[in-house]
Amino acid sequence: MTQYVEHRLKGKVKNHVKMAFKIFFGILFAIAFAILMGYGIMWLWNWLMPELFGFRHIGFWQAVGLLALARILFGGLGGGHSKGKYRKKKKRECYGGKKDFSKWKFYDQYWEEEGKKAFDAYVERVRENNTQEDDTAL
Repeated sequence: MTQYVEHRLKGKVKNHVKMAFKIFFGILFAIAFAILMGYGIMWLWNWLMPELFGFRHIGFWQAVGLLALARILFGGLGGGHSKGKYRKKKKRECYGGKKDFSKWKFYDQYWEEEGKKAFDAYVERVRENNTQEDDTAL
């Protein structure tokens, strides 16, 4: 019994250590990404904007602020992956999953044999209903 408990505890400790490393390196990656993006935006701004539009040069923190503002306004820079999964799931629910398109090979034959007649009957019903509604409206 104690070996089982020790084994479970070791597994839990391993999982916690792995999670701590993932969080630590995730934070480091986010910081490195922000620094690189800040310098990239600063470099592009200072290279293009003063020449093209006569704007003044900006510093690193102004570039990071510009990046944050763009993120807030436009919602770019990744993220939102779960939205795509949600949309796909919702689409499957709405349309019933995978469609069987093998039935479509009979569409032309159906339209020639029954579809035209059924459509003409439908149009006639609609016209009759519209004339009846027009008569009751008068």
